[in-house]
Amino acid sequence: MIFTLGFLGAISGQISPGELTTAHSNLEGMSNCTKCHEIGDKVHDDKCLDCHKEIKELVFLKKGYHSNKAVSSKNCIQCHSEHHGRNFQIVRFDESNFDHSKTGHKLSGKHTFLKCEKCHKGDFITNDELKKKPKTFLGLDKKCANCHTDFHKGELSNDCASCHNEESFRPAPGFDHNKAKYQLTGAHKTINCDKCHPVKGENENKVQSFTKTEFSQCTSCHEDIHKNKFGQNCTSCHSTTSFRKIVNKEDFDHSKTDFVLMGKHQKTDCRQCHVTSMTVRLRHDQCYNCHSDFHKGEMDRNGLRVDCIACHNEKGFIPSTYTLQQHNSIGFLLEGSHLAVPCEDCHKTNTEWKFDILSTRCIDCHKNVHGSSISSKFIGNDECIKCHTVESWDNVTFNHSTTDFILDGKHKNVACRQCHIKTTFSGKIIHLFKDLSSKCSTCHDDKHMGQFTEEGSTVCTNCHNTESWKIQNFDHGKTKFALTGKHENVTCSKCHKEVENEKGKFIKYKIESFKCADCHS
Repeated sequence: MIFTLGFLGAISGQISPGELTTAHSNLEGMSNCTKCHEIGDKVHDDKCLDCHKEIKELVFLKKGYHSNKAVSSKNCIQCHSEHHGRNFQIVRFDESNFDHSKTGHKLSGKHTFLKCEKCHKGDFITNDELKKKPKTFLGLDKKCANCHTDFHKGELSNDCASCHNEESFRPAPGFDHNKAKYQLTGAHKTINCDKCHPVKGENENKVQSFTKTEFSQCTSCHEDIHKNKFGQNCTSCHSTTSFRKIVNKEDFDHSKTDFVLMGKHQKTDCRQCHVTSMTVRLRHDQCYNCHSDFHKGEMDRNGLRVDCIACHNEKGFIPSTYTLQQHNSIGFLLEGSHLAVPCEDCHKTNTEWKFDILSTRCIDCHKNVHGSSISSKFIGNDECIKCHTVESWDNVTFNHSTTDFILDGKHKNVACRQCHIKTTFSGKIIHLFKDLSSKCSTCHDDKHMGQFTEEGSTVCTNCHNTESWKIQNFDHGKTKFALTGKHENVTCSKCHKEVENEKGKFIKYKIESFKCADCHS
């Protein structure tokens, strides 16, 4: 039987459902159908895996994406169908939404942020056949060294995960230095690894040695600033806590030097004095060799520096050893209450100390609480000593007879503040001296409710004196009702009764009517 080409083409078009993809284009043609299809049956996975041996091997080893339960339960044709044309995507792979955990290797740490091509590239594929493929996600090994350069150059184990994690190569959270030959203690715990294990080389030649670091002596890493004067056993004085902290400081006999430690010097850290070196000889003939002049030259005399020892000792800057005799020799005697005053009350303003005080007036330390209430006739130019003494402010020596108000009778025993200091309703304290009235009513309440007020003034002395409130001077004969006869022996209260008005209760002495019937019934 003879078939024309047109006839064969028509039969082929009826048998084949369409063109194969570019990847399978070499299988095009009726003679190749059985390479993928069973005659009269569907495509079997075995046919696919006969060609795709790398997938077959992974499935057999139960590794990779195609071994995942969600994928292995399907036939190849369900995901990779054919005969849809040369440009059909037989592998539809959404890289941005792919669940990598289905491959048996879940991405974590910084791996989750990497683009696929960072790992899935020919340089990292171990299978030579797969290397030839233009784009494949197969052929990678999960070992760290497959993608990462061995920074340790084979010096350490290949098990990178024993020290590192996927968050960062540094630090190495899994590494326990206590399991190494050299355990870290003290300040060594906080030192960066590079300090003892420096990185050498550049680029791909970089290497960081760990197992070859020498540690038998401290001088393997640290410079001997003592220049071997005390030998190589640094731990006899120092510990890993700090070089500045001397372990056996108590055992060092400083008295063998020419500077014996006393007082607070005994508790001073060595580095406070031996700043640059423990072996350099320090000057110590004057306190200011180590201590700054707190007084900034104020205590110097005749151009010569006065050393601290003149006022202080090793027990502490405070209290001062400056004596009373020394203070009295400078022209200001400390006596009375001044003996109990702390130095800072006079010599310290805010945070600044001042000792070279030229003036010794009271007003330099004490505020004139009287202000201008006392006339300069009595106080001068703020001269407190006119009235007060250094014994006590309350010990006043003022001669009141020099004023227009002489103190006599009970007034002699009244405290000054009873008359001269007043407190307002708002709590303000007022000092009254030159503005203080000498009227009795200034200090004393008028219990008579103004009965004896004449022309705006009440003259208490018509009846009373400063010895007592009891009536001493009253002459009833000078009133409108002279006492005669039996009236002379009648007690005052018989006629002068207690009354009450809007001002309160009081004894009424100003009687308007003198009719006999007013008293006698």
